[in-house]
Amino acid sequence: MVTSMEWLRAYVPDLKCTDQEYYDRMTLSGTKVEGWKRLDKNLRNIVTGRILEMEKHPDSDHLWVCSVDTGSEALQIVTGAQNLKKGDLVPVVLDGGCVAGSVHDAGPMPENGIEIKAGKLRGVESYGMMCGIEELGSDRNAFPDAPENGVYVFQDPSLKPGMDAVEVLGLRDSVFEYEITNNRVDCYSILGIAREASATFGCAFKAPFVRFTEGQQKTADLIRVEVQAPDLCRRYCARVCTDVKIAPSPEWMQRRLRNSGIRPINNLVDITNYVMLEYGQPMHAYDLDTVEGSRIIVRRASDGDVFRTLDGQERKVDHDTLMICDAKKEIGIAGIMGGENSMITPDVKTVLFEAATFDGTNIRKASKRIGLQTDASNIFSKGLDPVNAEAAIERACSLMAELGCGTPAAGVVDVCQPIPALRRIKLEPDKINAYLGTSISRETMITVLKQEEVGFDEASGEVVVPSFRQDLKAMCDIAEEVARFTGYDNVPSTLPQSAATIGGLSLKLRVDEIARDVSEHSGFSEAMTYSFESPKVFDKLLLPADAPERKAIRISNPLGEDFSIMRTMPLNGILTSLSVNYNRRSKDVRLYELTGIYLAKGDLPITDYADEREMLTLGMYGEGDFFDLKGVVEDLFMKLGITREQEIRRGKNRVTFTPGTAGALRPYLHPGRQAEILFEGKNYGYIGELHPDAAAAYDIEERVTIAAVDMTALLPLVSFEKHYEGLAKFPAVSRDISMVVPTGVSAGEIENIISQRGGKILESFRLFDIYEGAQIKAGTKSMAYTLTFRDRTKTLLDEEVGAAMKKILNGLEGLGIELRS
Repeated sequence: MVTSMEWLRAYVPDLKCTDQEYYDRMTLSGTKVEGWKRLDKNLRNIVTGRILEMEKHPDSDHLWVCSVDTGSEALQIVTGAQNLKKGDLVPVVLDGGCVAGSVHDAGPMPENGIEIKAGKLRGVESYGMMCGIEELGSDRNAFPDAPENGVYVFQDPSLKPGMDAVEVLGLRDSVFEYEITNNRVDCYSILGIAREASATFGCAFKAPFVRFTEGQQKTADLIRVEVQAPDLCRRYCARVCTDVKIAPSPEWMQRRLRNSGIRPINNLVDITNYVMLEYGQPMHAYDLDTVEGSRIIVRRASDGDVFRTLDGQERKVDHDTLMICDAKKEIGIAGIMGGENSMITPDVKTVLFEAATFDGTNIRKASKRIGLQTDASNIFSKGLDPVNAEAAIERACSLMAELGCGTPAAGVVDVCQPIPALRRIKLEPDKINAYLGTSISRETMITVLKQEEVGFDEASGEVVVPSFRQDLKAMCDIAEEVARFTGYDNVPSTLPQSAATIGGLSLKLRVDEIARDVSEHSGFSEAMTYSFESPKVFDKLLLPADAPERKAIRISNPLGEDFSIMRTMPLNGILTSLSVNYNRRSKDVRLYELTGIYLAKGDLPITDYADEREMLTLGMYGEGDFFDLKGVVEDLFMKLGITREQEIRRGKNRVTFTPGTAGALRPYLHPGRQAEILFEGKNYGYIGELHPDAAAAYDIEERVTIAAVDMTALLPLVSFEKHYEGLAKFPAVSRDISMVVPTGVSAGEIENIISQRGGKILESFRLFDIYEGAQIKAGTKSMAYTLTFRDRTKTLLDEEVGAAMKKILNGLEGLGIELRS
């Protein structure tokens, strides 16, 4: 949103401040000003001058020696412009003056402008310079009557030599650019910004004067309106102006449009643009003689229809596109652009003005589908106030009459759905002051609200919210208005009034924090990778075509094929990071990532939200192996309170690592070096060495060990309760057993037997030796355990320990284990 300070002061006449003060105070009151620009920056000592005489330069065939009347004296000026003639009135930079830049320079304007000094051109004295519009810091888009190459020539016959040329061109002005939030639709207009400035600076707001004399003909006799899609068009106002005369707009209107970034065209087009900027209500003008049947029908298009817009382009529309039609044909795309078949021509005699309230979401989507974005569609997409449509069309008719452009017909054709009553909010000064930590009086609050045209009902004590303030919905919004315009800088520093509460992290964040601590304590560095991946990832990880992981959710508007699906596995990101480190010759790399995976619900196509699960992924190469990573996972379970050291020593509640079985192996892991992470029989992840073919796909030539833990599944098991046991009062009894064990029997199987058969007196057990070699027979290995027994109520007898040992040994015999002599 851009506003001109000169235009703004038309509605806030008492606004007196510097550009810097305006920038600071408006931003502080909540209307953020992005920046501003002085249009007359570096323009100094420039006047209007009339060419009295022109002669060819004696030493050049393309230069002219001119005598120019500057009001106070006639100056000799040499120029190369070929568009001049005797009697032309032009901008003249006097000796010592300054221009914004040179018409010959393609780059940006010099920061401090270009100073003009008297001198000689080919031996002839020149005491100034006649300049083009570019040298005045503007361009031909703002001044379409300016020559492409040459000096700008004033067309107004009332101008005289010696006048301030910068003032005449309307460049004694500042232009401000704002960042407007989408909930402040009213501030996408000059009037909305003017109300904000009025309340910020405490100056009176002066609304534009709207009054005109209507003609004898009635609008209702000239046009009928039918809205067949009321869900997409809440209100449609139509007015007709007769006896239209196309001519240039007055200078004040052209100046305001130019300074707001809109090119003046003619009085009729300029009025619709002027009202759009002033009221924030896009309008459209149709040549009524081209509207067949004197009817306007607002309806949906048919699928596959093609419509030619004002810019001469054919646009394909569909059923969800709202069209403006006459009795036989489509004449405009609602809220976006009119049609070539109803465009305004210089011969127009009767004009139909349209001001409507279309559904903002529909306009935004239609604009995107059609591939046509206009100023009107941008404003409509915000969602407009239906009350504003009638005010805007009345203002347009007022300007038509004021400029002598046409005669408004009597009345307005208004097809409108019921407009809700104005919202009312109870004014509660005590709550507002408690909310803000201030002591602002009720009267001050009411004054602040009235300054921005928010009403107040004394009888009911309620704030009456005007229709254009769609953002005011509750007491907190009223409190914000009070704080904005009494000054955020005036809100005192106070302690909170509420009762003290205990802060802290949520359970999930505490778990994430512990996972990071465990990983980093074990030498892992955190990685962060994209949740969007390429479908090619599944091939790199050797997944079969029917793997469930391939059922991924596709992005509807991806950046490219490499970011077209939501990841269903956490490995690709960490493996890609390991690959980058490996190929940059980094040694002994350990990385971890807490990341989300997104699992589709149901069959394709996916219509429901994804099942999002958080995974802890660990990956490393170089120093370290499977057992190092296994220790990190065990440490994680222990730190999360899922397993406890005392119970682990007894062989209970332990996280186990079970090798995959044939048919259930993970294809991206080495078939003989992978395991599932189990706890109480339920799977919580996997661990193993990356398959050599998968490692080669990531250009890694070392062994890579990875683990993935489902943190979402672990969350219900987490406990931060602490259990303490007192010091034992009775002695422990230790027994060592050395066994010859078949090679196929794992330590886990042995420990399960010891745990199950050791009874209540078994306190702990520990593997302290394992041996394979020539001293024992082939196909076996030697394993030795220390078992500790204790009764916490008495001293154990040798017979009790012996009975427990016998039960354990009997169980081990079932695994083919023998005691080693």
